[in-house]
Order: sequence, then C-alpha cells, then structure tokens
Amino acid sequence: MKKVIELKKLSKNFRIHKREQGLIGSVKALFKREYKTIEAVKKVSFDIEEGELVGFIGPNGAGKTTTLKMLSGLLYPSSGNCQVLGFRPVERKYEFLKQISLVMGQKNQLWWDLPAIETFVLNKEIYEVSDEDYKEILNELAEMLDVKEVMHQQVRKMSLGQRMKCELIASLIHKPKVLFLDEPTIGLDVVMQKKVREFILEYNRKYKATVILTSHYMDDVKEICKRIIIIDKGVIVFDGSIEKLIKKYANYKVLIPIFNGKVDSERLTKIGEVIENNGIRAVIKVGRKEVPKKASELLHEFDVDDLDINEPRLEDVVREMFGKVTIRE
Repeated sequence: MKKVIELKKLSKNFRIHKREQGLIGSVKALFKREYKTIEAVKKVSFDIEEGELVGFIGPNGAGKTTTLKMLSGLLYPSSGNCQVLGFRPVERKYEFLKQISLVMGQKNQLWWDLPAIETFVLNKEIYEVSDEDYKEILNELAEMLDVKEVMHQQVRKMSLGQRMKCELIASLIHKPKVLFLDEPTIGLDVVMQKKVREFILEYNRKYKATVILTSHYMDDVKEICKRIIIIDKGVIVFDGSIEKLIKKYANYKVLIPIFNGKVDSERLTKIGEVIENNGIRAVIKVGRKEVPKKASELLHEFDVDDLDINEPRLEDVVREMFGKVTIRE
C-alpha cells in the first residue's frame, strides 16, 4: 500500500509568557518578561497508508490537535519532518490543500445567518469544483447524511446534529483524499454520533479516503478505526490494533455471572475484584492466567444461571493507562 502520511521525529514547541498574579505582576511584566517553553509534541514518528482509518487518542493536552494542525499546514513544526500526499504541509500549496480537509468539532465554518447551501457554493468556487461534480457530490453527501431539506434553511435554526452534518458536507465538497477529524461528534447525542460514524465509514469505503480521527468518545474509535495511535504528553506511547492494546495493557479479563439468587459482594471477592454487583448480576476482574480456574470456582460454588467472559472495554484500558482521563462513554 502507498504511504499517504509520513512523520519523522516531528516536534512542536510553544514559548509562552509567565506572569505573576495581580497588579504587581502586570506592572513587572511591562519591564521584564519571563518565558517558558512548552513541548507540545516530542519527536513523533508514524506512517499511515492510503485508505486507513486511524484513531489518534490521548488525554486533554496530549498533543493531538497540535499534530493535526501541523499535518494540515496550520502550524510550522519546531523540528522534524512530515509529508502528506507527497507534499510538505507547511508550504500550503494549492494542490495539497485541494486534497485534504480538517474538520474540528468545536470550530464552525458555516455562516450563522445564511443557509448551509451558501457555504457549499462558496467552497465549490474556492476549490474550483465543476458544476457537474458539485451537483453529484452534494446529492450523494446530502442523501447519505439526510439533510436535503435542512441545508436550505438558516444555520442558526438548525439543531446541533444538523449543523455538524452540514459542516461535514462543507468540508467534503471537494472530495478530499485525506480527512483530519478532530472531535467530529462532540456534543451530539448517541443516535447522531452513530449516524456520523456510519457516514465516515461509508465515505472511506466509497472514496478510499485516509482518515485520522481524534475523539474522547471511545465508541467513535471502536466502531471506525482498526488501528489506534495513543499520544501522551507529546509522545507516542502505543501504535497498533485495539486487540493488541488490550492484550498489552490489560492483564485481566472480566467475568460477568448472572445468578439465580442474590449473592453478596463479599462472597465474590475470593473470585476476583468485584467491579459491580446488584445481587443478581456481577462484574468481576480476574487475571488472564486465572480465568479458567476462577470461572470453574464460580460455577462450582455459586448458583449461576449464565456466565460471560469478556475482554476489558477500550475506555477502561485507556482510563487505566492515563489515570484520571476524561473518557466519555
């Protein structure tokens, strides 16, 4: 497969001004300023092939958005190199910009008081999309996202989900080969999140687009991405499949018994760590090597109606990796 994105020891530092609190601090800053350097991204290296769907995750402030901004050419790296579609993003060549798109869930490009269709037409002209191609892609995207009616009304009268769908269309009018999606489902309800995920998968399948997705919603990552890259404090700490991550960082499995009668949590502690128990259904953490033995004990010593043995959830593994990380379920 052809490499579409290549990063080699990519770093980004920010020089920020330190100031003391209060009026005295403000006066001192007029005459003498102190600065400190923040290393947002530290020698990050990875490659992504054509058509890959990659989850790029990590805690807040880990360097995810900074990396995406360097890949899209919005930020200049402090050191290292990166190439996207054979271009150096910082050069911002028109041929490069016509083939990428950056969608940020917390940033709007639609005009608030105008119908979304006006933004679509503007982007058509900016990206020099022919009338024929524009009509074809707009009809396809509008049908896939079910917004044919609402795209003709003022953006401020749309729901959040409708606006997010139209934001996606505005970013895809030129059929980009590379998508950088930064929290595309933020603020959406679970039904709308699922629809956006299905759309991303369909777009990837139809146009063979390469997608990098950042999200704090682990369902986004699980349902869209086969590969995940985890960054923490500007450093890549994992790159591989979800299955590989779970096996590497979770040395346990989860037993979920359903009992025919109520069982106290205290009795279950000899099986493993009791995570949940409502008396009838329990969730118990057990070391991987002990699963056969503990499952046998559970079935032998308790009146069990049903028993499931599961891998840990992705959000639980990531939460344990980073400690107190905000993972939305």
